[in-house]
Amino acid sequence: MSRPEAPAPLDLSERGAPIDGAPQRLDRRLYFQLLVFDVAPTDSPTSALSELSEHLEQRRIESVLYVDLHNPRGIALLTWSEDPDHFVKAVRPLVDHGPLHSVAAREGWSMFGRTYASGYERDLAHWLLERPRDTVLHEEWGWAIWYPLRRKGPFNRLDPKEQGAILREHGTIGRQYGAGDLAHDVRLACAGLDSRDNDFVIGLVGKDLHPLSHVVQTMRGTTQTAEWMEQMGPFFVGRKVWQHRHEP
Repeated sequence: MSRPEAPAPLDLSERGAPIDGAPQRLDRRLYFQLLVFDVAPTDSPTSALSELSEHLEQRRIESVLYVDLHNPRGIALLTWSEDPDHFVKAVRPLVDHGPLHSVAAREGWSMFGRTYASGYERDLAHWLLERPRDTVLHEEWGWAIWYPLRRKGPFNRLDPKEQGAILREHGTIGRQYGAGDLAHDVRLACAGLDSRDNDFVIGLVGKDLHPLSHVVQTMRGTTQTAEWMEQMGPFFVGRKVWQHRHEP
């Protein structure tokens, strides 16, 4: 009796547009984490930010600090790495026994995801590793809106061509805002990584707040958002007050 053939090994790499007929593949990606905190009434948010920025710079942790538009005592820390251990071994100690030990993490506002490719990217490495980092660290893009979203389950059962048409409508609008230097995005997949079963985390950044709100409003009229979106939010709206770029 012949033995059953072993299943082919899974290829978990990201794929971009072919170059000279050869597909682009890269088994690397950036993970991003946004942590939102509320500073106690007995403490100063300004002092907490100052102490935290000092620790981040000393430890060479690339990061962005935001103040919360909606809560005068709210702050947020954005960090990223190719290695998920970074968030446990380098970022978590800031909360355990570092400058954030006395502040409270806001329940339900943590966001975590990974960069991903759709298969059409001309420069796959740039899309996965460089573009998201450069976007959040851009000196002139100080406003940010971060939010998770979840599509309705049946979307995943649609024919790939129908999915593609829906996503292209969304992408065309996004590129228009980017080309006009109005809004720039960081798109992260978070299936299985999000505590509330969201599919994606979206970061919108730019030099002015109104265009970021405007692009969200415009996207509500697309087929994807109007017909296939189950849940969006919560929305963290922040102003960048500090950032650290570590060059090796």
